[in-house]
Amino acid sequence: MARDPRGTLTPVQKYITQPAAYAALRTALIPAHIFPLPSVLRAAKILGRTFGNARFNTKRVNQAVERLKVAFPEMDPSQRRDLVMQAYEHIAMLGVELAVTPRLLSEDAWTDYVELGSLKTAMRPLLNDRPTLLLTGHCGNWEIIGYTMALLGFNMHAIYRPLDLRPADDWVRQTRSRRGLDLLDKFGAMRSMPALMAQGESVAFVADQNAGDRGLQVPYFGRLASSYKSIGLTALQYNTNIIIGQARRLPTTPGSNQSMRYRIEVVDQFTSEDWNNQPDPLFYITARYRRSLEQMIRKSPEQYLWMHRIWKSRPRHERLNKPFPENLKNKLAALPWMTDQELAKLIDRSDRDRAYMKKHNITHFK
Repeated sequence: MARDPRGTLTPVQKYITQPAAYAALRTALIPAHIFPLPSVLRAAKILGRTFGNARFNTKRVNQAVERLKVAFPEMDPSQRRDLVMQAYEHIAMLGVELAVTPRLLSEDAWTDYVELGSLKTAMRPLLNDRPTLLLTGHCGNWEIIGYTMALLGFNMHAIYRPLDLRPADDWVRQTRSRRGLDLLDKFGAMRSMPALMAQGESVAFVADQNAGDRGLQVPYFGRLASSYKSIGLTALQYNTNIIIGQARRLPTTPGSNQSMRYRIEVVDQFTSEDWNNQPDPLFYITARYRRSLEQMIRKSPEQYLWMHRIWKSRPRHERLNKPFPENLKNKLAALPWMTDQELAKLIDRSDRDRAYMKKHNITHFK
């Protein structure tokens, strides 16, 4: 079994501090279970914006605004800041929704809260003999996709990072497994993946995190971003289907009792028929899923976690202050959707990032 990087709990943590923290958390969530959900979500929205505007949070907000400046250069500063505040509102509401999801989403009632949308077009790949990788990002409600698929009767496995608060982690695993959603610890998931792929199972990833210095650098909002190789390598090895989508929060009607409503939307789906003839299949798969995540986020940027350090790890040539590599340029130019203008902008952005890193003597971005 893989070592848990969270470490071993001390006796004080195991029997006193962690149970006490968990009890406080469950107590704080009591209103979500006893008061009308619309009222609780309105309160959470206010708390989210209040937290976002707090003085101690100024640095993080400014960093998120800077990321939006890269992703949406056409926006003015006030629009970007308001978008960050909306993202804080969304996160606070999401916290409430994650707590009540096991109670609200049942075999009989899930349609009150979730619309399948374009997921219907992805049903056929999910029913064939190939294994399937379901990819999403930290946009909308990333948990509700796998949860809904499990309620529909599909064997569903989701790779996740265990919570540091162990009692809360146990609760999450137990409540999700009751509906048929199997949570796989990301620190040991690769051990169980071969058996799942061989059985033609479906595995879900949240695939938009920074993948570190060893990740594959592909375009993301006009800037190179470190991305997971493991997704493409798994797809190549097991000849999987790949489906990218999100559960997007829908606006509610003023005065309506319907306060939590999501639509599952498939942004892209592809198979080995799409990548077999590409000069670099791994690069193609990684660039395509990143492109799909970007398209998904652009539809509802207020539902994305802009607080994440999306462009933290930089390409080797930027860190070493070297010119843009010719082989990377050729790989980018070979992508079917890449235009000369977009490629020129990517190279220019990379050159500016390289110059900034040299000037400030840094190797990673905030």
